[in-house]
This record gives sequence, C-alpha cells and structure tokens, in this order.
Amino acid sequence: MEDTRLAELTRIILALPEAQRKDMGRHASFLVRKKSFAYYLSDHHGDGIISVACKVLPGDNAALAAGDPARFYLPAYIGPRGWVALRLDVGEVDWDEVKELMTGSYLLLAPKRLAAQVKVRD
Repeated sequence: MEDTRLAELTRIILALPEAQRKDMGRHASFLVRKKSFAYYLSDHHGDGIISVACKVLPGDNAALAAGDPARFYLPAYIGPRGWVALRLDVGEVDWDEVKELMTGSYLLLAPKRLAAQVKVRD
C-alpha cells in the first residue's frame, strides 16, 4: 500500500501540465519533459526522514533551512544547487504550502509554453 503522503504529493503534482511520476524504489521523481523538478525521499541514504525536495529561487533554499530547520533542510548533493527539502514526517503537513513549493519548482524548470498554462495563486 502506498504511503498517503506520496499519494497526496502525486495528486498535487500530476495536476501540473505534462508532469510525470517515476518511481525509484522507495523514492519517486517528478518530471516535466525529462527534467526533474521534485523528489519524494523516503529514508534517503538511511537518514530516516520522509520529505519532498524541490528547486527554489537562488538563496531561498538556505533561507528556508535557516528559518525553520525543524521542517526544511538542504538535501544531499542537490541542496547546493538551489534545492530544498520539506519534511513530511514532522507535525501536520500543510498541503497548500507543499502545492506552492511544487508549483514554484515546476515553473522554474518547465518549458515556457507549459509554465504559461499554470495558474499561480496571488
């Protein structure tokens, strides 16, 4: 049976134009036109954490991790390249926040024609 957090994350992400999910063992990668814009991580490298990693604007990853280290961290390998991870295993998950992060990451990596189809909340 699939983890409910992965199921909700998948529902949010697959609503984006041409978004796809690729399962990788306990993890999942979310792509648009072969570009990964999010990763569901479950016990990545034995860290015991369940999270979602995504691309953010330059500097936002460090700011988020420093501002709320109980929920955000810089994931191994990709953190220094502008990615941040949001823990899904501590407290109640704010799915609106997750949707905002996933949409932002998608918009950073999607082709302009697809990005233009996404309605962004003000």
